[in-house]
Amino acid sequence: MPRIRVFIAVVALAAGNAFAETIVLDGFTLIDGTGRTPVPNAALIIVDGKIEWAGPQAQLKVPAGAQVSHLAGKYVMPGIINLHGHLGNTVDLTQDPKNFTRENVERQLKLYASYGVTSVVSMGTDQDLIFQMRAAQRAGRPHETRIFTAGRGFTGVGGYPTTAQGMKGVPFEVASTGDVARDVGHLADQHVDVVKIWVDDHLGREKKIPLDLCKAIIANAHQHGLKVAAHVFYLEDAKALVDAGLDGLAHSVRDKPVDDALIASMKKRGAFQEAATLTREESVFVFGKPQPMLEDPFFTRGVSPVVLGNLKSSAYQQKVASDPDYAKYPGFLETAMRNLKKLSDSGVRIGFGTDSGPPARFQGYFEQWELELMTQAGLTPMQVITAATHNAAEFLKAKDLGTLERGKWADLVVLGKNPLDDIRNTRTIETVMIAGNRI
Repeated sequence: MPRIRVFIAVVALAAGNAFAETIVLDGFTLIDGTGRTPVPNAALIIVDGKIEWAGPQAQLKVPAGAQVSHLAGKYVMPGIINLHGHLGNTVDLTQDPKNFTRENVERQLKLYASYGVTSVVSMGTDQDLIFQMRAAQRAGRPHETRIFTAGRGFTGVGGYPTTAQGMKGVPFEVASTGDVARDVGHLADQHVDVVKIWVDDHLGREKKIPLDLCKAIIANAHQHGLKVAAHVFYLEDAKALVDAGLDGLAHSVRDKPVDDALIASMKKRGAFQEAATLTREESVFVFGKPQPMLEDPFFTRGVSPVVLGNLKSSAYQQKVASDPDYAKYPGFLETAMRNLKKLSDSGVRIGFGTDSGPPARFQGYFEQWELELMTQAGLTPMQVITAATHNAAEFLKAKDLGTLERGKWADLVVLGKNPLDDIRNTRTIETVMIAGNRI
């Protein structure tokens, strides 16, 4: 009987190898996400969605039965990981929790994927459906953008952003450390990927969560082995939160230049500038007047005719421009860009995120635009690509994502032009793969 069992095991192993899906890509320049020098005339062997081998094409040994794609003259980089997005709540320009349906979330995941965004962290606005969808993805090989989630984020009672369109009842509104312990425990039971806090008063117009509750959230989350990221605006809040152990700033500091104290604290504690969200800063004023992007097919393919018509209308533009703080917004963007450059130059870990998903923050396109704005802030294309791939995966502790190396998932983008020559060449998308599946 033991011999029969051994024979069956050997046959099963042989059958598994016979039915493995093997894909070979060759002839391209590999930008692997590590920041290392690109490899010309490179090749990848992908088996059942994971990279089995990566190296020079001259050393390639094509496995029998492999599907081979010759990519001479192309460029291959890891898929973009967006550490700050929002899924499911928006349809066209309306944000409402009733929009959070499987159909809408899947539509948005496919939209992200079509722009080369292969993973997204939904930051604090999710319903329990997201955990079912994430579990289904992680049980196999996804065909759309990978889900990471903060579940529900935190604010104080009646605090920002609960007064925003469609946001009442979305975050936890905590009043005590007891509330914090209960709600963080609930998130830990759901195995969230990160915990989110909103720490902002919306230029003095809203209530801000008290600092002692923020500290309690950070401490409770860390007890459960969970990272914490915070929506911030003010430098003083960023300093207090990082000193309390915050793991990531989910927006740039925008009220004033970052100082040496914040930089030293971030470096000492390993805190990330998780997301600069420069596109978020531009989104609040850019549509106050006609924009060339509204005629760009790379943008228009991702929005509905209803949205496009609204953005082009003088009524919508006048509504945006009538914001009482409209004149301040370009300055906040400039401050965010300068702060990103200073943090990067100082050795602070830089991630990547956009805050796309709410109305007029367009998923997919904004991630591509963010890459461009980060280079305009002074980062090199290689630094930006590394932030959006390797560094983002590092923040998530996603050891099988972020770079194109052996043992990693084949989440990648094939480009027609070199993004290191011009970061806008990340828009020359020819193929997207997620777990080796062609999207």
